[in-house]
Amino acid sequence: MQMDPMDQVQKTAGSISRMEIRGAGRIATAAAAALRDFALAVDAGSLEEFNSEVRRAADLLNSTRPTAVSLSNAIRAVTRYRADDLETARQAVVSNANRFIESSEKAVQRIGQIGSRTIKDGDTVLTHCNSMAALSVIRTAHRAGMKINVIATESRPRYQGIATIGMLDELGTPIELIVDSAVRSVMNEVDLVVVGADVITANGTLVNKIGTSQIALCAHEARTPFMVAAETYKFSPMTILGEPVPIEERSPEEVLPGISKYRNVRVRNPAFDITPRQYIDVICTEVGLIPPEMSYMIIKERLGWEMDEGGI
Repeated sequence: MQMDPMDQVQKTAGSISRMEIRGAGRIATAAAAALRDFALAVDAGSLEEFNSEVRRAADLLNSTRPTAVSLSNAIRAVTRYRADDLETARQAVVSNANRFIESSEKAVQRIGQIGSRTIKDGDTVLTHCNSMAALSVIRTAHRAGMKINVIATESRPRYQGIATIGMLDELGTPIELIVDSAVRSVMNEVDLVVVGADVITANGTLVNKIGTSQIALCAHEARTPFMVAAETYKFSPMTILGEPVPIEERSPEEVLPGISKYRNVRVRNPAFDITPRQYIDVICTEVGLIPPEMSYMIIKERLGWEMDEGGI
């Protein structure tokens, strides 16, 4: 029996929500692919019905990770079309999704090429969580023949750092794994910090995996350069209009399995924290290295911010 198209979207949404698909870029491309496949498979009798079904699928995907602007920007890019008939609308969604996925892949490669030029032979680089853009910088430097050392945090409570060391181990890069709280102990050995981004706001503030702000503070105090590697679709247009970035609070069980046996214990599990732009030296995007103060221009020129333009 063929799976209902919405069931397939729900499957992708569940994988994103459970963090089986994780990392802002991978979430974005997974959502774009899910909408593309849904548009091809959904049986709609009219343009209006098709638009309604695509909206329903988009809303479901958008609700899974409230902080990650890459998800909402991907969905906005895929569903931003105008069509006078059903088949034109269907093909528009497919084309938009394919274009977004391809541009995302190229952006990560380009970020690697640009960011790796800031790394010198013999440098020690510290990274946090499991960012494809940050890893692209490290990977490109390694492939260029630079002998670099990497320090990776565990990135609790989901331990995304374990995925990072696995990828770098296959590459042959020397890596040290540390607990998150050991960052200050090693910072004086570090030449560059490279992290990814879940959101960059209009004023250059970074929202990223919990623990990032403490790393940025340690780097600032130690005078270690702190670089954010981020595709331009991780910048948030809505922050221009004053909309705050919601910080996702995840299950207490991620931090303390079996919490129900404690009567007086409450666990807080924010998935992200906020790093002020003052602690960010540079943001590496596919269009070049920019200071955080230029974030507004990226949003205006690359993403557009007329929130009522286009779309279904």
